[in-house]
Amino acid sequence: MNFSEQDLRKLAGDLLVRHGVPPEAAALQATVLIEAELRGLPSHGLQRLPRLLSRLEKGLAHPTATGHQDWRRPGFLAVDGERGLGPVVVMAALEALAPKAAETGIAVAAIRNANHIGMLAYYAEQAAERGFVGVVLCTSEALVHPFGGTRAMLGTNPIAIGIPTGADPFVLDLATSQVSMGRIHARALRGEPLEAGWAVDAQGRPTTDAEAAKQGALAPFGGAKGYGLGLAVELMVALLAGSDLAPEVRGTLDDTHVANKGDLLLLIDPRGAAAEACGLAEYLDLLRASRPADPGRPVATPGDGMRARRAAALRDGIDLPDALVAQLNGVRAAMA
Repeated sequence: MNFSEQDLRKLAGDLLVRHGVPPEAAALQATVLIEAELRGLPSHGLQRLPRLLSRLEKGLAHPTATGHQDWRRPGFLAVDGERGLGPVVVMAALEALAPKAAETGIAVAAIRNANHIGMLAYYAEQAAERGFVGVVLCTSEALVHPFGGTRAMLGTNPIAIGIPTGADPFVLDLATSQVSMGRIHARALRGEPLEAGWAVDAQGRPTTDAEAAKQGALAPFGGAKGYGLGLAVELMVALLAGSDLAPEVRGTLDDTHVANKGDLLLLIDPRGAAAEACGLAEYLDLLRASRPADPGRPVATPGDGMRARRAAALRDGIDLPDALVAQLNGVRAAMA
């Protein structure tokens, strides 16, 4: 079924407010979910809302917490999320980091005990729009098998980088697995098969069955290189945030455990740097204008596809699977 962005934003915001979330925080959480839908990332969109509402009902997510912030060093902010909504805790940390990064040139926030923060591109873009280079890392439950292995031992451990260019910011957002587990759930919700090479089942056998993959493991992207990068993120976030390692992490894909993964937010102020951010937009345009391998598919840069999908969804509406619509309507009816 097809819905307008405004209708879905209001639905999500209203349901969150009814669960005790203050209107401003509800609007932010709804925005992060809807932005994922607009940009063609339903894995991080409204399919997560029913689970989040259940977590609020069970006390696994705190509706009003913004996180306890502790400046351990001049440029290092330790944050106890106090079970707060992920976007609320991260944006509070970003606002605290910005003046410090402007003063010292660099500042980092290490966050634990916050709920799922959603699409990392949102925060990288927010940093870039404020004039900073933004780097966002986070960990998850053990969902990815090591290179050469078959058992889930690492998180999907995504990375996002936002860079101001003088035009649209450069935004890169990728998981260190072939795909996110949320994307597997999205395929399962729609009854769609997976691409070959994305996952293995519980016995370690390659599978294109989304339901079987939910009980198995995701493959690291790029073989040993993606595995190594994902492991580096795993170790760095756990070390700096004091969060659990993947085999012990819970709480981003369930409504039964406290979320104990970690998040890392780094801001760098490029003002005064040697390059002074000159020519970046022109260089990206040069890449886009370069000769493509397929004449029907022009060269793009990271973020271009998301912006195009967002514009189309704002124009044409957002398509939600019937099963999710029924689930959301059920939640709304139960609260009427």
